[in-house]
Amino acid sequence: MKILDKYLLKTFLTTFTMVFVILFFIFILQSVWLFIAELAGKDLDLLMVLKFLMFAMPRIIPLVLPLSVLLASIMTFGNLAENYEFAAMKSAGISLQRAMRSLIVFISLLSIVAFLFANNVIPYAEYKFINFRKNIAQLKPALAIAEGQFSDVGLFNIKVDKKSGKNGNYLSGITIHKKATNGDGCKTVIKAKNGELISSEKSSTLKLVLNDGNYYEDIVPKKYADWNKVPFAKSSFKKYIINIDLSKLNAVDVDNTSISNTNTMLNVSELNYTLDSLHKNLNTEILSFSENINQRIGINRNTTITPQKNNKTLPNDLLSLYTNNQKIDILNIAQSNIDNTLISIDGTNNELVFKQKNINGHLLAFYDKFVIAFACFLMFFIGAPLGAIIRKGGLGLPIVFAVLIFISFHFINTFGKRVSQEDQLSPFMGAWMSSFILSPLAILLTYRATNDIGLINFDVILAPFQKMFKKIFPSPK
Repeated sequence: MKILDKYLLKTFLTTFTMVFVILFFIFILQSVWLFIAELAGKDLDLLMVLKFLMFAMPRIIPLVLPLSVLLASIMTFGNLAENYEFAAMKSAGISLQRAMRSLIVFISLLSIVAFLFANNVIPYAEYKFINFRKNIAQLKPALAIAEGQFSDVGLFNIKVDKKSGKNGNYLSGITIHKKATNGDGCKTVIKAKNGELISSEKSSTLKLVLNDGNYYEDIVPKKYADWNKVPFAKSSFKKYIINIDLSKLNAVDVDNTSISNTNTMLNVSELNYTLDSLHKNLNTEILSFSENINQRIGINRNTTITPQKNNKTLPNDLLSLYTNNQKIDILNIAQSNIDNTLISIDGTNNELVFKQKNINGHLLAFYDKFVIAFACFLMFFIGAPLGAIIRKGGLGLPIVFAVLIFISFHFINTFGKRVSQEDQLSPFMGAWMSSFILSPLAILLTYRATNDIGLINFDVILAPFQKMFKKIFPSPK
């Protein structure tokens, strides 16, 4: 390796390491702020908090790494241009591409490492992180109840508007859905103005005391005809106590890992296998439903219906063969069958849409592992020529450009994922949208930097205005 390559590589690595450490610290604080708010002051030892942070750290690497490459590239090449070191290189016959050669090799290795990290480390960390959060919530039930959303605690789904008190045990604006023991949904709803969680280390029962509320329960009719009446029972109370058995919840090992089915926990080979199963399952369900719905309405897909033109015994109106009461019964049955069929179609359609979204989520997770590797390349080929063009190092102008470019990249990436998750765009286009949009910028900047063309040719922009100014205010002869 020549002296120039060593010098450029050392300069870039020093800047990259500094930028990466600073950004990583900032992003980890921002990422876990909400979780720390839930963990702090809840009688958790330091080791558990450190474990929590350790499992949360790898998930921010896809954000920090491309931004670090971009900012380090702009700063490094900006400093070299500002100090006329590039001018010295060019006078010695060394082009920008030659100067970037050693760094391109480094970025290539970094992209490979980024892919391996995204494919192996991040799924494992996500796997541990989600299970660790679940286990902490079971060890500390008060943590399981989050503000503004339903939380699963035993046989109850509990939502509170506000938590207060030292341990978050005073609740207000409480809504509780009680699960049916037979698995038939939630037929009991309890609402209360406020309440309190009372627990003891010596007891395996968590007591939830509710004040000033109402109790609603759907009643299951014995006769089908009574379903249209939608019967339910309602009662009010001043004080209502719910005892939640924690004997099963407290028998928890925080290192236990029972959740293992989310797409962020899978590597490329596991995602491929899962996607194959999901596609087969979706196709099988579509085929099965189409056959069932055809049988329900009396159509066999292998049967062709031909009109009987010569059969004069068939009446023009089949209903004319029946009495008026029978006609009413037949029409009611037909209407009921149509309604049931439409309900079945709507329900199956919603289920198929959900399954397609699940497939899209797995595809996005698959493509993300390659996007992070390409993003390192992309950000380098944007940052390096941009730094050479603007000729500014340090932490001033480079940070402005880096933040603007990265926010654009991140916004487009998030937008593409959201749209493709809703099945309005293919997951491939959604995952790669930001890369496709910013790649022409990287090519343009590299071309302009290689040919010593500035970022913006102000002469081209100002020329029309100068001509117009001269016509309005001609110079005196």
